[in-house]
Amino acid sequence: MSTLSGKAAIVTGAASGIGKAIAVALAREGAAVCIADLDSAAGQHVADEIGSAGGNARSARVDVSKVASVREMVNEAARAFGRLDILVNNAGLQYVAPIADYPEDKWETLMSVMLTGTFLCTKYALPHMVRGRWGRIVNIASAHGLIASPFKSAYVSAKHGIVGFTKVAALELGEHGITVNAICPGYVRTPLVEGQIDDLARTHGMPASEVVEKVMLAPVAIKRLIEPDEIAACVVHLCTDAAAMITGVTHTIDGGWTAR
Repeated sequence: MSTLSGKAAIVTGAASGIGKAIAVALAREGAAVCIADLDSAAGQHVADEIGSAGGNARSARVDVSKVASVREMVNEAARAFGRLDILVNNAGLQYVAPIADYPEDKWETLMSVMLTGTFLCTKYALPHMVRGRWGRIVNIASAHGLIASPFKSAYVSAKHGIVGFTKVAALELGEHGITVNAICPGYVRTPLVEGQIDDLARTHGMPASEVVEKVMLAPVAIKRLIEPDEIAACVVHLCTDAAAMITGVTHTIDGGWTAR
């Protein structure tokens, strides 16, 4: 029997990148998975891929910054699967600019998607997990939830907030058999990271061809980007019974970046 057979999961931002890798990995271990994303067409494509491989997946369009959208998505997933056991808060985005030039609307969007979205999805998933006396919540934070880099004020603030929220939720929910952990990756090979290269080149005043080596990988011991499957493997472990006593912890997967 697969390690997560009979469990049901929601993964936000699962239409691509880290979220897609997590959804595929959870399904491979037997979980039914809701692919929750603002891009419903891409989400359906991932659900179809999982289904064609013999897994159980459904797609749901969600704006994680909106109460009504989150509530509807969570409740529909729980009804469709008959339960809800696992929540992975992964939805995110990035914008790079100096604080003096940072657009207010960009700040509000990043904070509402990553920090408020993590709170809302957790809030509305909780009744289903409490009812089942078992739950796993994994928040995808960032190495930038532990340290800072210039030109990423909203992203760093939101990710630090996710780390703090994880600790509070772990303390509140342990009595219900629910664990809450955060994963703090360094730069992962995803469209989100690739999309930052031109912005980082502009803000650091260097050619785009030099950004990965001189900015992204300069602080790390292992000089390569992290693969999405490496993050997914950690999520799967945290969702198993073997990780029942791991809660309130940040798991850093950053090639040694924060070891300095």
